[in-house]
Amino acid sequence: MTLSDPRPLLAGASAGGYAVGAFNVIQIEHAEAIVAGAERAGLPVVLQVSENTAAFHRGLAGIGAASLAIAAQATVPVVVHLDHAESEDLIDQAVALGFTSVMFDGAKLPYEQNQVRTAAVVARCHSAGVAVEAELGEVGGKDGAHAPGVRTDPTEAAAFVAATGVDSLAVAVGTSHAMADRSAQVDLELVRWLHQSVPVPLVLHGSSGVDDPGLVAAVKVGMAKVNIATRLNQVMTAVVRQVLHADPKVTDPRKYLGPGRDAVAAEVAMLLRLLHG
Repeated sequence: MTLSDPRPLLAGASAGGYAVGAFNVIQIEHAEAIVAGAERAGLPVVLQVSENTAAFHRGLAGIGAASLAIAAQATVPVVVHLDHAESEDLIDQAVALGFTSVMFDGAKLPYEQNQVRTAAVVARCHSAGVAVEAELGEVGGKDGAHAPGVRTDPTEAAAFVAATGVDSLAVAVGTSHAMADRSAQVDLELVRWLHQSVPVPLVLHGSSGVDDPGLVAAVKVGMAKVNIATRLNQVMTAVVRQVLHADPKVTDPRKYLGPGRDAVAAEVAMLLRLLHG
């Protein structure tokens, strides 16, 4: 199956009251596990490579090409997406590699600057047939997402989408990145208001900090794409620890990364079914 454009997938989710799961690739085993989980569930999925992951791999080319190759062989629709890119040069690299979606993260910029730079990215990417996600409000660290003034204003969000032409919008509604527990409370009334006000699909970042009932509730009131990273890392790391503890003499990475990969695939399949309803 060829790589998929996220726009029809997210439009269908937004209209249908379900969400597409988006999971972060840290290493090749993540990409393999995510696609295996999606195939097990029989549902579309988004493979996300973040700017931080590209830096970890000393460039986007290797991990990006691997993700694209794994996606191209999948039996379900797979989007390959550049996540949280503040560098426009990295966005251009992703487009050249064949990514079908990118996120320009200008959330830390003043509103006007975020709008101008996002519009420029959209113009370039749309000319290449690539979808663009942006962020308004700030889904930062655990403290930042709950601080006054960082949550997304629906009226401002609608104006931002109209001015930039973005295809989807990440919004700040009470979640935080890299949470190790599931104590975040999504502001469901704000999500409902945003869904009514903003004419493009909404994206929930920091979803690892939300428990399963909270994810279901957020999707029901309007979230169309749900990003999950830390939760999968916790699953993989727990299994790796178990294997190494059971046999301290293990040195072959395949002996512990393989079980970790299998555990992530099972978690992805479960989460995709949960989000689809």
